[in-house]
Amino acid sequence: MPLNDTMFCAQQINIPPELPDILKQFTKAAIRTQPQDVLQWSAAYFFALSRGETLPVKERLEMPVATQKTDTGLTAGLLKVLHKQLSPQGYVEVGELRQKWKDICLPKEKLDSILELGNFASEVEWMKFLALGCSALGGTISSALKHACEILTSDPEGGAARIPFETFKFIFTYLAYVDGDISDSHIDTVLSSLQEEATRQHGMVQPSNFQNLTLDQRIIN
Repeated sequence: MPLNDTMFCAQQINIPPELPDILKQFTKAAIRTQPQDVLQWSAAYFFALSRGETLPVKERLEMPVATQKTDTGLTAGLLKVLHKQLSPQGYVEVGELRQKWKDICLPKEKLDSILELGNFASEVEWMKFLALGCSALGGTISSALKHACEILTSDPEGGAARIPFETFKFIFTYLAYVDGDISDSHIDTVLSSLQEEATRQHGMVQPSNFQNLTLDQRIIN
C-alpha cells in the first residue's frame, strides 16, 4: 500500500539509530553482489540478517568476464557465497539448497543440471556439489580445480590460493570419476606428483603446482 502524503513535524519522526548503518551495509552488499533480481535477493538478505545467518553477499564485485561468468550468471563469487552458507553442514537437503540458489537469483535449470550430473537425490554432499559447480564455470578439470582453490583457500585475495592436499585429492578424484575417461593410473600419477609438492609446502597444494600437469579433460555440463 503506498504511503499517503501526510506530513509529519520533526518531533513526530523517530529514526532508529541503527537504521542508517543497516541501509549503508545493505547498499554496499547489493553493489558488490549485483543480484539479477534485487527484490528476491533483498528479501533473502534481510531474512538472513534477522536470523544472524550468513548473508548472501559476495566478498567483492566480479567483472563480467567470459571466462568468469557464464550465461547462467553462475560465478565463482556466488559459489563462494553458497559455500559459506552451506558447507558447515557437510550434507545439505536439496530443498534448502534450492532456496539458497534462488536467493542469489540463479536459474533453476542450471541447478537441476548439476544435481542430475551428480546423481543427487534428497540431499547432497556439499564438497561434491561444489566440485561440480566449479566444473560448470570452466568445463575442464584444471579450471574447476583452480576455482575450487580460490573458493576454499584461507589465503588473502591475490595470494597463492592454497588448500590442503587431502581436499584437492578428494575434489580431483571425484571430478575424474564423473568425467569417466581418466584412468586410475593417470589419477595416481597426478596425485603422486602433487603429494611431493605438498610435502614441501606443509601439506598444501596451489594452482601453480598443477597448471602444467595434464588435467584438462572435459566434463559434461
